[in-house]
Amino acid sequence: MPFRFEDLQVWQKALELNDQINIAAEGFPKDELYALVNQMKRAADSVVLNIAEGSTGQTKAVFKVFLNYSLRSAVEVVSCLFIAKRRNYLTQEQFTILYNEYEILVKMITALRNSI
Repeated sequence: MPFRFEDLQVWQKALELNDQINIAAEGFPKDELYALVNQMKRAADSVVLNIAEGSTGQTKAVFKVFLNYSLRSAVEVVSCLFIAKRRNYLTQEQFTILYNEYEILVKMITALRNSI
């Protein structure tokens, strides 16, 4: 693989979850397209993009900064999931699956950050 981030399990996990967020958001009402859907998708994208950007040609200190951005964006996605659940855009099962997967991702990002 030509880019360092492609080998990172944390990036692969974030990319997988990004797909799941996009699929889940397809079921949201159209009036949320430029509100909650947009916010949630941008946050999910940010997790993936910050891991990639920080890993490529940066110092360890800079990579840690970008991993912190990824963490914050992942927590933002989780907050969006709570809002979506309260508005009945997600079933309890959908919410639980995504919540648990983001919990794993946050732990992965944190472990990588702490290992640097």
